[in-house]
Amino acid sequence: MSQETVAAKRYARALFEVAAQQQKGLEVEQELRVVVSAIEGDADIQKFISTPNIPRSVKMNALNKALAGKISKPVLNTIELLLEKGRTDLFAELLNSYVKIQGASLGMADAAVYSTYPLSDQEKEQVAAEFGQMAQQKIRVTNVVDESLLGGLKVVIGDKLYDGSLSGKLERLEKSFNRQA
Repeated sequence: MSQETVAAKRYARALFEVAAQQQKGLEVEQELRVVVSAIEGDADIQKFISTPNIPRSVKMNALNKALAGKISKPVLNTIELLLEKGRTDLFAELLNSYVKIQGASLGMADAAVYSTYPLSDQEKEQVAAEFGQMAQQKIRVTNVVDESLLGGLKVVIGDKLYDGSLSGKLERLEKSFNRQA
């Protein structure tokens, strides 16, 4: 496990504890998702935050003006702390760690479901139900369209991969032929 992952988990744990005390765990998760996707999705914001020539106080003032009143104090404080400590590279990992901690506290797991087309809500519910029984947890499904799959699904829950894709099946078939030859 990298040092960044360990550090991000510490920040995420602290943020979760504050959110849990305020009974706003899911709200904080949503706010964190919005902030991280805004930062990660905009090259100009990333450049502004990571430029060493811009004083941290200027960056903090800009973030405060942009985010004040739009996100909760715990999320804003965490973003400011990461900025102050020069750990802006941890935003995405912070979100991932927070989601895992939040999910574990609720008995939930997140599943990335790879398919060749966007799944309907009913299909997502079916996948969540089937894999929820296997994992003995409530599953939150995130659908990722991967057109390189020939068909079927790949499901990733935590560090486990359930490969029901056609390309995965063909690959396993090829390996079994190679073992027999």
